[in-house]
Amino acid sequence: MNLTYNIKDKPGFAKTLVFALQQLLAIMAATIAVPGIVGNGMSQTAALFGAGVGTLVYLCFTKFKSPVFLGSSFAFIGSMNAAFAGGVSAQLGYAGLIVGALMAGLVYVVIAIVIKAVGVKWVDKLMPPVIIGPTVAIIGLSLAGNAIGDLSTGNVTKLLEDGGSVMLCSPYLAMLCGLVTLAVTMVCSVYGKKMIKMIPFIIGILAGYVLALIFTLIGRATDNAALLIIDFNKFSSMTWVPDFTFLTAFKGFKELSGTYLATLAVAYVPVAFVVFAEHIADHKNLSSIIGQDLLKDPGLANTLLGDGVGSFAGAIFGGCPNTTYGESVGCVAISGNASVITIVYTAILAIVISFFGPFATFLATIPSCVMGGVCIALYGFIAVSGLKMIQHVDLGDNHNLFVVSVILIAGVGGMTVSFGKVTITEVACALILGILTNLLLSKKES
Repeated sequence: MNLTYNIKDKPGFAKTLVFALQQLLAIMAATIAVPGIVGNGMSQTAALFGAGVGTLVYLCFTKFKSPVFLGSSFAFIGSMNAAFAGGVSAQLGYAGLIVGALMAGLVYVVIAIVIKAVGVKWVDKLMPPVIIGPTVAIIGLSLAGNAIGDLSTGNVTKLLEDGGSVMLCSPYLAMLCGLVTLAVTMVCSVYGKKMIKMIPFIIGILAGYVLALIFTLIGRATDNAALLIIDFNKFSSMTWVPDFTFLTAFKGFKELSGTYLATLAVAYVPVAFVVFAEHIADHKNLSSIIGQDLLKDPGLANTLLGDGVGSFAGAIFGGCPNTTYGESVGCVAISGNASVITIVYTAILAIVISFFGPFATFLATIPSCVMGGVCIALYGFIAVSGLKMIQHVDLGDNHNLFVVSVILIAGVGGMTVSFGKVTITEVACALILGILTNLLLSKKES
């Protein structure tokens, strides 16, 4: 595709800062959602700090040639829950987060060493475009439910007596805010001139936020709960300094036992292999967008080392292992900005904002419906970029047709396989089935 800024290009300081803010908005919701889901007192601002540090580590290992942000990985949520399971103390649980991330990171290191020794040609043979294309499409399609679910959701909830909660605002008003966000984003991207065309997400989110703010202010003035979309109560629990994982974990390392370490290994190591498959798909997708094969330069070994070590670095500060974000890749595709310096600024911005409570809290008040509107475009671009990879594949050949069909149906159908605390995601299941189908139907070479 045509990029306004290529990898080595350096826009001016002010422009880069705006582009970085757009990247941050694209990845923020998911990055802080993981510690919120896991709970156990985990800090969302610490996760944001850890994501920034992990991204800088990744960029160093990839020689500043791969323009993607690393955020909290949803694949490790079950693993993180396992670290706190069984009535372990908070200190031990936090120590488990760091040790588990180290185990996962070591898997990446071992795979990187093997790849360094044997090369990456086997990757192209094992996962040709007929496999990678629909797998990348599944990455976007598997997130579609999240985007549509958020589209009709506000941030203001009421606690119920049974411990649950219910959304107060009208889902139709929330959907209206989300659709306005999407519409403004699309119009700016298609009809915008120069800078406007490159920051459609910022303008779209601002438009959706202003509309949600108007509804919320009217709702407060008229005491109408159906109009309350933005939750300003988040400012009452605002923290200025992130609660870093290692501060609590330091007291828990002395409680580590062989049984607990084995539990962590079972919870983290298999998931690392699953994420490895998604790592390849993400980088293949990014390669097609920027027009440069990242598996060859800087090389799959370096991207894996950056992902693994960056993931461990992120867990030290925020507890959450990191991974390359599809939202970040989608932002590169839509904005046409592949400048790596933008990702550097984004990482630094994430670190700085984690210490500035009011701004971080303001970003956290962006309603789910507004982010849902943006994510329809982001996830859609990921899916379409995957489908573009198979546009030159001969689907008149039943061999290729079966491979693509199996991957799409397994992924869209949400096929997952669980072994105890380990869950193989729909993306990984689809990829594995696709590889097996391709091997089964491959013609014998003469």
